[in-house]
Amino acid sequence: MRRAPGALHDAFSWLTVAPVPQPRGDFDRRRGAAVIAATPLVGLCLGAIAAGAAFGLSHTRLPDVLVGTIVVALLALSTRGMHLDGLADTADGLGCYGDPARVREVMRTGDVGPFGAATLTLVLLGQALAFGTLSAEGRWSGIALAVFVGRIAVPIACRRGLPAANSNGFGALVADSQRVSLAVWPVLAIAGAVGTAIIDTPRDGAALITACLVTATALAFAWAFSRHCARRTGGITGDVLGATLELSTVAVAVGLLCYP
Repeated sequence: MRRAPGALHDAFSWLTVAPVPQPRGDFDRRRGAAVIAATPLVGLCLGAIAAGAAFGLSHTRLPDVLVGTIVVALLALSTRGMHLDGLADTADGLGCYGDPARVREVMRTGDVGPFGAATLTLVLLGQALAFGTLSAEGRWSGIALAVFVGRIAVPIACRRGLPAANSNGFGALVADSQRVSLAVWPVLAIAGAVGTAIIDTPRDGAALITACLVTATALAFAWAFSRHCARRTGGITGDVLGATLELSTVAVAVGLLCYP
C-alpha cells in the first residue's frame, strides 16, 4: 500500500484547489484506491474550513441564507465544482430512458438537462438553507459533520462488488477498490456525530441520538444510491461519486435540523 502521507497529498491535489505540488508519476488503480481511502480526511479539513467560515460570518449582519450560500460557494470553489458537475450529470443520466449504455452516453454529454438543473438547484438550495440555519443556531460543528460524512460516502460508493462503468476515466481508477476503509470511516462518522452533539447540544440525549441516526441514515443512503446508480449505468463513474457525495452532505445537514 502507498504510505498515508503520499495518499493524502494526492487526495488534496486531486480533489481540491489546495496549493500543493502536483503529484509525480502516473495514477494507477493502487494509487487511486489510496486516494479514495484518504478522501474523508480531505472532508475533515474542508468541513473545518466551512464551519470556521460560518462561525466568522455569523458574527456579521448578513442574513442566515446568505451565510449558508457563501459557505456552499466556498466549498464549490475549494473543489473546482467537480462534485456538482457529477451531481448534475448523474441526475440527467438517471432521468433518461434506456439501457446502461444510453445512461452513460447522456452523462458524458457535458450539457446540463432539466433533471440535472432541477437537482442541482434543489441540492444547493438545501445546503445553503441548512448551513445558514445551523450557523444561526450556533451549531457550526454540524456543518463540519455534514461535509465530513459526505466524503465518507465516496469510499462507500467505491466498495468491492461495484465495478467501473467505463474502461477509462476516474471511475476506472477507483471503483471496486475499497474494503479496509469501510471498516474504519463509518465508525469514525458515528464518533463524529457523537462529538458534534456533545459540542453543539451538550447534555441533550435526544440530540445525540438524532445526530447518530442522521449520520447512519446518510451512510445507508450512500450505499443504496451507489448500488442503484451502478445498476442503471453498468457500474461506478466519477459522476456517480460526486452525486453520492453531494446528496449525502445535504442529507446530513438537513437531517440535523430535525431536532432543534
